[in-house]
Amino acid sequence: MHTVLCYVLLSQLDETETAFDEFWVRHQTKLEQCLQLRHFEHNYREVRALLDQVSEKLATFSEVGISPAHADHIFCELTTYEERVCEVLDRASSLACDGDDLIQNSHYAEDSIQPKCKELRAISENVSSNLRAKKDRLLKAMELHHCLERASKWVDDGIYLLASQPVDKCQSHEGAELALKELEQHLDTAGQNQLTELSTIWSEYEAVLNQQFRDQVEKVFQKQASMQEMFDKRRVSLKKLAAKQTRPVQPVAPRPEAFIKSPLSSPAHRAQQERRCSETDSGNNCEKGNGELQNGDTISTHASLSEEEENLAVLRRHVMNELLETERAYVEELLCVLQGYASEMDNAAMAHLIPAPLQNKKEVLFGNMSEIYHFHKRTFLRELEQYTDCPELVGRCFLERMTDLQIYEKYCHNKPRSESLWRQCSDCAFFQECQKKLEHKLGLDSYLLKPVQRITKYQLLLKEMLKYSKSCEGTDDLQEALTSILGILKAVNDSMHLIAITGYEGNMSELGKLLMQGSFSVWTEHKKGHAKVKDLARFKPMQRHLFLHEKALLFCKRREENGEGYEKAPSYSFKQSLNMSAVGITENAKGDNKKFEIWCNSREEVYIVQAPTADVKTTWVNEIRKVLTTQLEACRASQQRAPDPVFQFPPVPSGSVSLSPFKSGQRSFKRGEEKKADSCSPDANSSSLPKPTGKDEAVTSPTSDRAAVAKKRFTLQGFSNLKAQKESSTTDDKSFTLPSTMIFLSPGSPDQKTKRQSDPTPFGFKDAGPPPLHLSRARWFSTPSLLQTKWRGWNKTSLSLDASEEHDGYSSAEDPLNSDPEDDIGKKLCAGKYTVMADYEKDAQELSVKSGDMVELVKEGEDGQWFVRNLSSSKEGWIAAANLIKLIGKSKSCQSLTSSEGSGSGNLSTSSSCSETDATFPDIKP
Repeated sequence: MHTVLCYVLLSQLDETETAFDEFWVRHQTKLEQCLQLRHFEHNYREVRALLDQVSEKLATFSEVGISPAHADHIFCELTTYEERVCEVLDRASSLACDGDDLIQNSHYAEDSIQPKCKELRAISENVSSNLRAKKDRLLKAMELHHCLERASKWVDDGIYLLASQPVDKCQSHEGAELALKELEQHLDTAGQNQLTELSTIWSEYEAVLNQQFRDQVEKVFQKQASMQEMFDKRRVSLKKLAAKQTRPVQPVAPRPEAFIKSPLSSPAHRAQQERRCSETDSGNNCEKGNGELQNGDTISTHASLSEEEENLAVLRRHVMNELLETERAYVEELLCVLQGYASEMDNAAMAHLIPAPLQNKKEVLFGNMSEIYHFHKRTFLRELEQYTDCPELVGRCFLERMTDLQIYEKYCHNKPRSESLWRQCSDCAFFQECQKKLEHKLGLDSYLLKPVQRITKYQLLLKEMLKYSKSCEGTDDLQEALTSILGILKAVNDSMHLIAITGYEGNMSELGKLLMQGSFSVWTEHKKGHAKVKDLARFKPMQRHLFLHEKALLFCKRREENGEGYEKAPSYSFKQSLNMSAVGITENAKGDNKKFEIWCNSREEVYIVQAPTADVKTTWVNEIRKVLTTQLEACRASQQRAPDPVFQFPPVPSGSVSLSPFKSGQRSFKRGEEKKADSCSPDANSSSLPKPTGKDEAVTSPTSDRAAVAKKRFTLQGFSNLKAQKESSTTDDKSFTLPSTMIFLSPGSPDQKTKRQSDPTPFGFKDAGPPPLHLSRARWFSTPSLLQTKWRGWNKTSLSLDASEEHDGYSSAEDPLNSDPEDDIGKKLCAGKYTVMADYEKDAQELSVKSGDMVELVKEGEDGQWFVRNLSSSKEGWIAAANLIKLIGKSKSCQSLTSSEGSGSGNLSTSSSCSETDATFPDIKP
């Protein structure tokens, strides 16, 4: 019984095992299918997300583009992205196939897998079709863009062809035919360049034509129609000019006497007879033919002139269109930068991408770009659009907004800092992300340069407009606007150099406006006592960059920097400065027409400046002259408001020399005071100054060459209206501010003032020779040098004319700044006749003289030499001034004696100078 029970239990156990095995197989299969379903669903979600991402990205691609280059760029990006789309589509297709396999294997979740597979296939097909449609539309848009570009270029070439045909050459038969041939050749290329009918374009490119594209097509079509109309008019006029004008030939009856050999049988006479005959027989017909021909020529000429004006008007409109189109594009670019970069710097979501050096540096990076954008968007662009129909008047718009355009100076001043910051952070993720969002092909640095390029573009457009607006109403405004824009560019350029100066401790804003800047070669010379001390590097000039302000002149040394962009720009190390109220200039320096002199402190400090060219030198000298003149006028105004003090001459003792040529000095002073009001300008004074006559003309003739040259140069006669100022003085030290009209003073008596041994004249003052009215080298003096002239060393009873020759206010062309000691000796000589005291024989290049010979000093030349005429041997030649001093010794000049003795009738004049300030005053006729 137990055995049967065991068998029963074993059979039950087998059945249970079999049932469990079956259950386990079913359960394992279900678990495996469940795992497959989970993998399928996970992959489905990933692929679906990728498909959605691809669809969104494809939707961002434009189907048109704003230009051919833009459309090409979009197509290249789309082609590149197509590879990514294909990868996603292949993955979606593979997943759908996996779902079909699961369904075929009797997956328990067939009702869930099958819809997903259908959805994947539908989305994939949709993405694929969108991609193909995008490419097809882009290709169509590119095709239309290129058509418009070709048509626009063809139209522009036609317009310039019309403008380039000179009217005068088209008046001839050959010229008209050649011009007509050029037009025909251009029209032959119309088939492959010009647009077809608008209706054809609308139907063929309907899929890609948005409103902007339609406006662009209509604009090109209108330009094309306008150009063709101009071509038709020009062809008609050229055909008239090219057609041969034939006068009607009238039959003339032969006359027997026409063949008789006589003077009347000449061809000219026969032609006259034929004309008389034709006038007699058919005068009306001839007059009619001539009238028609003349009228035809007149009509053709007027037609050509009117067409030329029309062509110029078309070119003006073309320039105006370019101005407006580039202005609109410029405003859009500024807005794009401000929204895509500047605003994103304040975006909290982008804050983690901004590097530390860039944080809180938006004002440094972008400068005042926002201010520039608002000015152009709200004001300038709108005002420019008002001149669309009258482009020749657009200069008025620039003139009205010239002050506003100076905001570019601030932007350019900040540009070096902006570029330096950009170079530090150009590779950061923030800029890359912003550029990616904006889909810009160029980096931010290219757009930061746009304002600089724009202010430069204006002057080019104004030049073009001025070129095509000759004799128009707004020509003057265009010229003034161009000059103002160039002035802004110059100010920007100068200020960029100015901010590069290092080492200047003062405030540059106190120096006044920067007028000029440039590089020069500079020599320096200092004077200690009566000796001139030149720098050791006399023959090796210093290279200095000069900055001329209204109140100071800065000397800087240029230093080149290493780097890129603005970092490579040079810097300037400050060396020294000169106050413009204490300087003077000598316009011409010896040896080079590119040199001029700047000096101060009574020529104790002299700077010889050599410009790169003579034109640069002239420009600088004129600008410095303007500064000094402005100071003088301001001083005149202040002096005119003050009462005029009366200058009293110190009493002259009765023992004064009666033969002095200056005995009428006080009367001259009174007359000069009466004429002071008429001597305010150089022109007025030059016309009222005395001229030597009679005997004095012969005396002054040796230096007439210098006088002739000096007439073309500025003299200080214009300063003669400076008021006299009298300062408080003591018994031992008198200090006066002399009136500019007081020049002649009687010298003291011999017991009060002894004659210097170096004086070549008997009374202790140098003979004037030619009146110093004609200066061979003009010097400009600063205002304080003219107003604060102090005369020291005079006693109570007399004033001495024995002024220091070392500080002579004027110097001739033969008296260079870098003169040798021989030149200083030569200054003591004057033209006249002398007796030789010793023999002198030199080489063939110099004149030989013997003791006792009478010689005449004719004129002083360069290098301290004098041209001498030997009256005994009638020979002429050059002798060094140092040798002349030794030869003539203390010989009296015949000219000096004659001039002194004849002072009652002669018109001698001289000039004195102040030993402290080197100020010089004009001469007055005694």
